[in-house]
Amino acid sequence: MTDRQTHFGFKQVPWSAKKQLVGRVFDSVADSYDIMNDMMSFGVHRMWKRFFAEFANVHPQMQVLDLAAGTGDISALIAKRLGAGGQVVASDINVNMLAIGRDKLINKGEVQKVKFCIANAELLPFPDASFDRVTIAFGLRNVTDKDQALREMHRVLKPNGQALILEFSQVNSKVMQKAYDLYSFHILPKIGKIIANDSDSYQYLAESIRQHPDQNTLKSMILDAGFGHADYTNMLNGVVAIHRGFKLQQESLV
Repeated sequence: MTDRQTHFGFKQVPWSAKKQLVGRVFDSVADSYDIMNDMMSFGVHRMWKRFFAEFANVHPQMQVLDLAAGTGDISALIAKRLGAGGQVVASDINVNMLAIGRDKLINKGEVQKVKFCIANAELLPFPDASFDRVTIAFGLRNVTDKDQALREMHRVLKPNGQALILEFSQVNSKVMQKAYDLYSFHILPKIGKIIANDSDSYQYLAESIRQHPDQNTLKSMILDAGFGHADYTNMLNGVVAIHRGFKLQQESLV
């Protein structure tokens, strides 16, 4: 039987091949990932992440799953909001990215409330109703089966829990969109070549943003995954957005 197709940036690839292709991208950029984030966003990604962590409304005793945790920025911000009984599980499918994140958090002395786990967002190795919050920042667009990942996020959440997604989205201004396209497709790959000696990976990252569902489409996908309520908040005119899915109390009875 012919393998179904999906997108890898603007290319069409076999469904079964995308995970490996994405893995190669992040293996390539892992060592320069943090400095490239600062260069690409002029440091603004740090503000987005801080706001995202605050938006999650984490309480001291909560159990939090941070998917696509990468180099640990979100996990560290959430860990600071947890008390002695709270914990964040920093999970990623890419061993190299997670190892760099673990080393970074150890060096900063911020690892006490963080547990690390290699896991695929589409098949999470956790029991039902394990977490009060599930977060994923700049990672959902790289998942092959986004619908399945959203269902898994819903499954592992406790009733009244929330899934929070920080991701690049649809820009609302035509003028800003033109400037954004110019930067993404002409300047970003050149920065990647200079800093990481890898223009192709950053070309993919720019393309993957354009292939990601827009705000309303992703909101519908969250609801279709079983969440009782969903909303989103745009930042920087829609360059990025925070989506939330709420698992309602009565859903546990279905």
